[in-house]
Amino acid sequence: MSRFLAIRALTLTAGLLLASLLIFAALRLLPGDVAQVIGGTTASPARIAALRERLGLDLPPPAQYVDWIGGVLTGDLGNSLVSGTPIAAELAQKAQVTVPLTLYALVISLLVALPFGVLAAYRRHALASRALSVLGVVAAAVPIVWAGLLGIIVFSSWLGWLPPQGFPRAGWQDPLAALRSLTLPALTIGLVVGAILFRFVRSATLSALGADHVRTAMSQGRTRLGALVRHGLPGVGLSVISLLGLQIAELLVGAVVIEQLFNLPGLGRMLVSDVGNRDLVKVQSTLLVLTGVILVLGALIDVLHRVIDPRLRVEERE
Repeated sequence: MSRFLAIRALTLTAGLLLASLLIFAALRLLPGDVAQVIGGTTASPARIAALRERLGLDLPPPAQYVDWIGGVLTGDLGNSLVSGTPIAAELAQKAQVTVPLTLYALVISLLVALPFGVLAAYRRHALASRALSVLGVVAAAVPIVWAGLLGIIVFSSWLGWLPPQGFPRAGWQDPLAALRSLTLPALTIGLVVGAILFRFVRSATLSALGADHVRTAMSQGRTRLGALVRHGLPGVGLSVISLLGLQIAELLVGAVVIEQLFNLPGLGRMLVSDVGNRDLVKVQSTLLVLTGVILVLGALIDVLHRVIDPRLRVEERE
């Protein structure tokens, strides 16, 4: 286990380093100049040059990268080139919307995928199960923005149950209003991702029903449902845990996109605004933090999978 943890830590470190290089290089290919944005269209060349020197934009790209990544390694994400405020403080503030939205959507996706996926596999010849399977395929193919627009039309315009956009000014000081404002965006993300996860759970449950250990349990007197619950579903659960890393990444990406549609003051909306303002340091720090969260969660899920499943530890010893 210690060898696996060491290898996983090295892989995670290498992944973060490579991600930082790719993010830094990609952002330098974007057109536009943050000094020109700050100075305005009427700024003189001398003022633009002075701004570039003050912001460190006159340094060679390798020097800019070393300066930025050195600060990140010490816990300093830097200051915004446009506003001058600490980036870490802004990320913490915006995360108060994005993180609850992502967790809310994750809960919804699991509530959709797990019970209905198992049911569709267990009663696969029933008409309702076939209808669920068709609905899952259709829902998984729906673009998330289109699903959000449809949700606004149905639940806000027609039914008037949920607010179409915005987040309360009081934030989480009014938790019911905050949850209500996140419900429709979370439903949009959760149902689309849940439909994808539903198909996986259904397939994994069908495989479990045909597995030798489940069939052996049935031959020893257990009912089909009892054999599935006792011997099949634990393996399905392990498969779902393995998939959660990818699903969490998709949930985060979905949250970044959907915040624009629902006018939520989260990381996604901030990121789009910063790209428009060419606030390179803030954009690259935000992207690196999001990438780091995804990679760390993936590593934790790998470790959890290995802790739960003894077969993986046996393979490592062999």
